[in-house]
Amino acid sequence: MKLTGIGILILTSVVLVTLSVLASLNFPFGLLFYLMCFGQLLLIFAVFKILTDDYHTDKTFKDGYEDHSAGGIE
Repeated sequence: MKLTGIGILILTSVVLVTLSVLASLNFPFGLLFYLMCFGQLLLIFAVFKILTDDYHTDKTFKDGYEDHSAGGIE
């Protein structure tokens, strides 16, 4: 399975939200500490993966936003 940048970012979010829930339920410090370290490393990897992704588009600034036409106000 190929992990995309957004997939890794979603996984990172799930890990860090789980960490918050476990911390509020007073889980042992060791588990929370290692989960926090893993989440931080995963976040750094996610940012690296997204910034180095080989993504190309044919759109330019002249194309405007997808929800607005480039020609002006309608």
